Amino acid sequence: MEQRYATSPEHVPGMDTAELRRRYLVQDLFIDDSVGAVYTHHDRVVMLGAKPVTGPVVLGTFPEIRSEFFFEHREGGIVNVGGRGTIAVDGTTYDVGHGACLYIGRGAKDVTFTSSDADGEQGPARFYVVSAPAHTAYPTTFVEAGAGNVRELGDALTSNRRTLNQYIHENGVRSCQVVMGVTTLHPGSMWNTMPAHTHDRRMEAYLYFDLPADARVIHLMGEPTETRHLVVGNEEGVISPSWSVHSGVGSASYSFVWAMAGENQSFDDMDGFAISTMR
Repeated sequence: MEQRYATSPEHVPGMDTAELRRRYLVQDLFIDDSVGAVYTHHDRVVMLGAKPVTGPVVLGTFPEIRSEFFFEHREGGIVNVGGRGTIAVDGTTYDVGHGACLYIGRGAKDVTFTSSDADGEQGPARFYVVSAPAHTAYPTTFVEAGAGNVRELGDALTSNRRTLNQYIHENGVRSCQVVMGVTTLHPGSMWNTMPAHTHDRRMEAYLYFDLPADARVIHLMGEPTETRHLVVGNEEGVISPSWSVHSGVGSASYSFVWAMAGENQSFDDMDGFAISTMR
């Protein structure tokens, strides 16, 4: 488990490209037949990837979280960004297709990831997990891809028409503090989350997926008046502190998993910024 310590906005102006990427860009989560994990001290969120190829992958614990098993004191949302697979949670098996979501509540002990068709067109399953500390337990709940609360946002005229699926949220799958969903850009639209916003009460994590291998997303981050950018590839993530905007434009169409944890679960609790005010 890699550790990423929290940063403040005052750190950003002095960072070069290498440091920005080292602190905020998350790469190599999906390792064949293994689990990759990053612990960010922004709201103590863990970003984790599991890629079962030749056999099942068991989610163990990590010394950094001081727990007998991973979900002893935590909860998590999971989205499959690869081929079809299964997740077994304490003896119950869930069939999880591309883009589907599974919430696992505090107290779940045995979690195993398996690919159903590792040689298929979409390759092995690749399970992306965002986990946060939890102080109560909610039941493990599965949601098919596209079966969450659907919101249509943006406009083709501004190249940001997108379909947002809310899976784990205050009026959907219940959780202690994790909020999660998937956004897919419409054909011809490339911008996500523009106009941009912050929400100083919650951190956010992005994982871009379904992006062609030779394409990239230019992800904007930083304070609205002191922005920086990251060049992000397929199945790479971004840690977005509560004070940072999180928006991007792709060189091809893409989807992304967004997840938040922090003070509240209100999706619309945002502080928006017109692009004319950004620097």
